[in-house]
Amino acid sequence: MPPFRAEHMGSLLRPQRLLEVREAIREKGISPEEAGLPAVEEEAVGNVVKLQQELGFKAVNSGEFNRTRFWGLMWDEFEGTVRLQDADASLFRLYHPDVVSLIEEKRQVMPGDSVIAGSKLRHDPAKSQSNLHELRLVQKFVPQQEWGNIKLTMITPAWFHMRYKQGRAYTKEAYANDAEYFKDVAKVYQAELDQLYKAGLRNVQFDDPGLAYFCSDKFRQGWAEDLDNIGTVDDLLDAYIDLYNECISKLPADFHTGVHLCRGNFIGGRFFSEGGYDIIAQKLFTKLNVNTFYLEYDTERAGGFEPLKFLPTNKNVVIGAISTKLRQLEDKEEVKQRIYQAAKFVAEGSGQTPEEALKRISISPQCGFSTHESGYPLTEEDQRKKLALIRQIADEIWGEP
Repeated sequence: MPPFRAEHMGSLLRPQRLLEVREAIREKGISPEEAGLPAVEEEAVGNVVKLQQELGFKAVNSGEFNRTRFWGLMWDEFEGTVRLQDADASLFRLYHPDVVSLIEEKRQVMPGDSVIAGSKLRHDPAKSQSNLHELRLVQKFVPQQEWGNIKLTMITPAWFHMRYKQGRAYTKEAYANDAEYFKDVAKVYQAELDQLYKAGLRNVQFDDPGLAYFCSDKFRQGWAEDLDNIGTVDDLLDAYIDLYNECISKLPADFHTGVHLCRGNFIGGRFFSEGGYDIIAQKLFTKLNVNTFYLEYDTERAGGFEPLKFLPTNKNVVIGAISTKLRQLEDKEEVKQRIYQAAKFVAEGSGQTPEEALKRISISPQCGFSTHESGYPLTEEDQRKKLALIRQIADEIWGEP
């Protein structure tokens, strides 16, 4: 059962052939079928699944090869969403870290690939197909008895709320307030997860840069200075925790849920947020009803392991100790010592021995290797070495999958 001792965060470096086909679709305006995308995509996913299997990873996935951005097309497929193109800056929280990074130079607008609710959100099974397609593609290359290990990454339900100014994640015609909006977001996520469960999925990882932004003094200050906001920044965190809990409230007991507090691995290996987990750890670990927290711990930006003492005994933590931003391979013994150090804090908070606490800890890279299509510092050989190192460390500490 997930989480496994050796994990990775979902996105892996896309092969050149796949990038070329996608570029041809964009540049020449031809259809995916004309460009041969389905066959190229299937071959690429088959190869990356094989890579993961060869390296001894159990929670295999598609490498996010079906997506051009880590959040995929799920929100575009929900009924009621409207895609924005060159929207005015007044719509956005200009202190939100990924908005800051995406505002075009000398032009106060936001590029596309952002949606709002133009009318009531609904889940249409016939239209919500991208996650299903991705899952079925991976299943083709995994023995059926191991389908339950397959991991699908999914964007946080708050992704297209946090970036927008108060009340601007939806039109006035669609929703009167956040509470109404969140209610329907939870319903569409429940329906999506149910559809995927019926197709064999048992392991989901929500990717959530937003939760890490609550650790950032800059974001907190920006929020406090924004007079349009209703309530405090911590009220917003409470609302997001409630939203998550509602989204996963109907899942069967054998469905593993995790959340990755992503600090960003943007093009060129850029990060978006800094600040230790201390300010949110107790609330997050005790109130958010996921099974596993995937935490980035590759640099000083994330602070120390002290907040892990708030991890309840029924929850796991995956320590993201290996960088996907730096090509240099980490020192194996140093990383092992860090895992043992993390176990001491987990043990301290739960009254367990460090040996018992270790059973709730795993290791991973801090983020994906390619959260967007291209432009990353590592080569495929670097990636293989990093993943192999994770597997080796896991074997030496735990001696199990």
